[in-house]
Amino acid sequence: MSISSGPHGLEHSKWVCLYVLRSLPVTDVPLVAAQIADCADCRAELKTLQPVVDAFVAWPTDVLRPSASLWERLAQRVGLEGHRGVPVPPQWVEPEWKDVAPGISCQLLATDEDRHRVTMLVRLAPGTDYPAHRHSSVEELYMLAGELIVDEQTYHPGEYRRADAGTVDHRVWSETGCTCVLITSYRDVLL
Repeated sequence: MSISSGPHGLEHSKWVCLYVLRSLPVTDVPLVAAQIADCADCRAELKTLQPVVDAFVAWPTDVLRPSASLWERLAQRVGLEGHRGVPVPPQWVEPEWKDVAPGISCQLLATDEDRHRVTMLVRLAPGTDYPAHRHSSVEELYMLAGELIVDEQTYHPGEYRRADAGTVDHRVWSETGCTCVLITSYRDVLL
């Protein structure tokens, strides 16, 4: 980086803009900050630019997303040959939860038939118990929301649990309700 010394000019403006946009390499930030502190013109420019950048940060993201009609008009103006329009990114749709037992619903994410395993999102309603069961292979659980109690251990969002094959969960329940990612065997035995 090189900020030329001497009168304020285009080079100084460039560095002040990069500084306010937080686009400088980390190693250059102290040098530019020192230049701004030493230069009245740079400080004035920073004072002018900062509210503009802050205003952009506060904009809701849906304002910045082009509509389908705008995508189509842009495609026509650009003149893409043989293309009827630019595809609009699809809106995310929440997959349906399937009720598998009273108070328990799941979203199946993956199945491994060779290993007899499934990966799924599991949601327990408040006050729901899951029956005691023996694991036929390793079970892994990652908490996303709420609290889950397995025997005497309580799990919270961000916590992970692993149970080895042959182990038994005597009581699995949630007082608050919870959501977790569960990787387990569909050959577990209910007790």
